[in-house]
Amino acid sequence: MRSRKCPSWEGVRYQQYARLLTPEPDVGYLESMEEKKENTVEDKIAITGEPTTNPTSCKFIVDRPVYPGKSAYFGNREAAIASALAQKLFEIPAVENILIAGNQITVSKTGSDAWPVIGKQIGMKIREHIRSNVPAVDEDFSGTLPGEAEIRQKVQDLFVREINPALGSHGGWVELVDVKGNTVFVKLGGGCQGCASAKMTLKMGIERIIREKIPEVGEILDATDHSTGSNPYYQP
Repeated sequence: MRSRKCPSWEGVRYQQYARLLTPEPDVGYLESMEEKKENTVEDKIAITGEPTTNPTSCKFIVDRPVYPGKSAYFGNREAAIASALAQKLFEIPAVENILIAGNQITVSKTGSDAWPVIGKQIGMKIREHIRSNVPAVDEDFSGTLPGEAEIRQKVQDLFVREINPALGSHGGWVELVDVKGNTVFVKLGGGCQGCASAKMTLKMGIERIIREKIPEVGEILDATDHSTGSNPYYQP
């Protein structure tokens, strides 16, 4: 699984894309005519677009909490019935799925339209929702989710049955570190630890399968120490 060649999404092309997405640090490429008409600083809602390792997904970071301390994933329009924000974003035809977590909204798209085009539409929808003062996700949504123990068992079973046999053929493995709410912390090992393609493996491989099989899972976070022996991403 180790590779000396970094994914094409990294390096120079990544930096060029990142600059294209965020030419202005306060609002990124999401500034809209609607925002230009705002008269006070208090009314402004700053959003920054941040590319991910998956070119079909982009993370939108808002300058205020959207779903504080919690996360919710909506894999299609039907699932978005529990989220006014997700319903609004699904009005954009290119939007395929949505993860809302804290002050971040990660959106995956279909089609060939570039992120600077779709991102402006997403920014307008997010601002429109925030100004409505309606909760991003229904207050009772978390009560409909399986408990931590059930999610833990489902993820562990999935790793044993499907994911680790596939990773094992490349000398790697993944283990479940913890579950907090519906947020899952995973750790890559063997050939996957420190691998240049580890982020791609997580986002476009492991995460995709988890979301297909266990859609109740919210954020999926990497708790792997890829370098120094201390882990900056997870604390028990």
